[in-house]
Amino acid sequence: MNRFVRQLLPFGTLTLIIAALAALEPDTFLTARNFSNVLSRSSYSGIIAMGMTAVIITGGIDLSVSSGIALVGMAVGMLNQHYPGIPMLGILVISLGMGLALGAFNGLLVSQARIPPIIATLGTLSIYRGFVFVLSGGQWVSAHEMSDAFRELPRAAPLGLTNLLLCAVVISVLAALFLKLTRTGRGIYGAGGNRLAAQYVGIDLKKTDFLVFCLSGLIVGLAGLLWVARYASAQNETAAGFHLPTIAACVIGGVSILGGTGTVPGVILGALFLGIVNNALTVINLSPFYQMAIQGFVILVAIVTNTLVDRRTRLSMLRRRAL
Repeated sequence: MNRFVRQLLPFGTLTLIIAALAALEPDTFLTARNFSNVLSRSSYSGIIAMGMTAVIITGGIDLSVSSGIALVGMAVGMLNQHYPGIPMLGILVISLGMGLALGAFNGLLVSQARIPPIIATLGTLSIYRGFVFVLSGGQWVSAHEMSDAFRELPRAAPLGLTNLLLCAVVISVLAALFLKLTRTGRGIYGAGGNRLAAQYVGIDLKKTDFLVFCLSGLIVGLAGLLWVARYASAQNETAAGFHLPTIAACVIGGVSILGGTGTVPGVILGALFLGIVNNALTVINLSPFYQMAIQGFVILVAIVTNTLVDRRTRLSMLRRRAL
C-alpha cells in the first residue's frame, strides 16, 4: 500500500499539470516539438537516475555524477575534436571506460576506505570538476569542432526513436530486470534495508557498495557522451548541479533516502514529473528565479512525504513484531 501511495502522488500531480497546461496553453504545450523537448530532458534524468537508484537503495548517495558527466564529456569532445576519424563505437567504449573508472574510485572510497558516501562523493564532485578545467585548460569544444557523426549520435533514429530515448528505454528495462530478478539486485535491496541482517544472510556489503557505484559510473560515462553530443558543446560547467534533479527524480519516484525500497517505474515517473514541471514553468513564462524556488519546493515536499511514509512503514513493522 505504501509503495502504491508513493507512486500515486506524483502520477496524480503529473496528470493535473498536464491537464492544466493543455487547457491554458494548448498551442504551446500540445505540440510535437514541446513533447520532444520534455522527453529529451527527462531521458537524461532518467538515464542517470537508474545508476543513482541502485546507490540510494543501498543507503548511499552519489553527488559526483554531474562532475563525472562533465569530465567524460570534455574528454570525448576533445578526442573527437583532435581525432575526428575515431569511430563512434570507439568513443562510446572510451566513455563507458572512463565512467566506470570514476565510479570505481567512488566505490573504493566507500567500500574499502569506509568513507560515508555523502562525504566521499562530495569530495570527488570537486575533484572531477577540477580535472575538467585541467584537461581543457579552461577552453570549450564548440559544435563546429565536432564531427557530424558525433553531433548526430543522440539524435539519430534508426528504429523510430532517437538514440537518446532508446538508451533511456533500454537502460530502464535492464535496470528493472536486474534489480527485480537477479540475486545481486535483491542483495542491493537487502543491503539497504538492514545491513546487519544482510551480513547474516551472506550478502557481501563491500562488494555490493562497490558494485552500485561502478554501475552509477558506467551510466555517467554514457550520459557524458550523450550530453555533449546532444548540446554540441563541451564546457567546463557542463551539467553543473545536475546531480540534484537526478536525486530528486529518485526521491519523487519513491526511492527511500534511508535505503531498502524503490522501483524503476517509479523513478521513470519521477523523471517525467520533473521534466514536465520544468517545461510547465517555462511555458507559462515564469521568471527563472521563481522556477528555481518552485522546483526546490517540489523536491522538498517529495522528500518530506517520502520520509513520513518511511517512518510510518517502520513503525508499523515494529508494532507487528511487538504483537
